[in-house]
Amino acid sequence: MKELSLNILDIAQNSIKAEASLVEIYIDEANAWLTLIIKDNGYGMSEAFLREVCDPFSTTRTTRKVGLGIPLLKLAAEQTGGTLSITSVTAEADKEHCGTTVRATFFEGHLDFTPLGDVVSTVVMLLLGSPDVDFVFRHTTDKGVVELDTRQMREILGDEVPLNDPSVLEWAKESLMDQYNSTR
Repeated sequence: MKELSLNILDIAQNSIKAEASLVEIYIDEANAWLTLIIKDNGYGMSEAFLREVCDPFSTTRTTRKVGLGIPLLKLAAEQTGGTLSITSVTAEADKEHCGTTVRATFFEGHLDFTPLGDVVSTVVMLLLGSPDVDFVFRHTTDKGVVELDTRQMREILGDEVPLNDPSVLEWAKESLMDQYNSTR
């Protein structure tokens, strides 16, 4: 993928398919390294699937026989000297603490570093497509923090206004853009 934001979208969509009610997206940039963590409380992956998840021919999709999201993210991380790790607990093993965490590190100074891309649009697309899922987004740099937490938005909006309401989506986009502009 040409931008890490597309990897974020792909992995978050996998979390939603795994029936997650909460998806947390953390980006931390420090000392020329970018760390990306996507964590969910979905039903998790079996140990057998977890061992094979980085194989492009291992997928849960029924529409095609390849799954390139995780393998491409792993390649993008490793080609910069970074790493990818995935941990998962199934709902069968621990219903209250189930879910998956994907963690990737990238050396930003490397020639092959994949740019972050348009994370604002990624977050807005997730809200648009999955208004019943809660999202926590936090991007930390040495210049500041950009964040959005839909749980806080729901407290203010109540049950009457869905997160995919056009005015809510526009507010979320503007809020994130304003935060990014103030951290530059």
